Amino acid sequence: MTDAGKQPAVGVAWTGASGLAYGVRLVDVLLNAGRDVNLVVSSAVSQTAPVEMNLSVDGIIERLRTMGPGRLATFGRAEFTSPMASGSARGGPLVIIPCSMGTVGRIVAGTSETLLLRAADVCLKERRQLIIVPRETPMATHHLEHLAKLSAWGVLVMPAAPGFYHQPASPGEMVDFIVQRVCDHLKVAVDLAPRWGQE
Repeated sequence: MTDAGKQPAVGVAWTGASGLAYGVRLVDVLLNAGRDVNLVVSSAVSQTAPVEMNLSVDGIIERLRTMGPGRLATFGRAEFTSPMASGSARGGPLVIIPCSMGTVGRIVAGTSETLLLRAADVCLKERRQLIIVPRETPMATHHLEHLAKLSAWGVLVMPAAPGFYHQPASPGEMVDFIVQRVCDHLKVAVDLAPRWGQE
């Protein structure tokens, strides 16, 4: 397939919310499905990555670079020359996974002070697919109001709340349940977890 006919890269953003495993697994699955990924990482992930993944952010990214056949491009939090920052670039969907409530509030306010927030703003203004996977509990009233506002604007809000009807045997299987649901909405065919009604 020529570059002109190739699907645009999927934007993925990791924030400092707990649940980094969801974001890492999504990038892994997309790359192995042959999709290119543009990744941006918030500064807080440098604190959550060692706690949750026993690796630095750089270590995680280096491991992901060995996946494929999709290509992984990474961008700094202030790298506004990234194609993710412009509506005139050939843009694809953006998934913020996990998505902190602070990020949700800043998207609603349209602050765009980092590449991650600007990429979300571009999706909103260009009517591109934006999926957020919030990972917070309990949620305050203003969190719920912000999420309702984003939903009304066309954002798909998919909380990191895995199902249990498939009797997951490990945390990895619970992560795969959510990653598969995200991929369903990205129209990336993967088979990571049993589906309802599937033997």
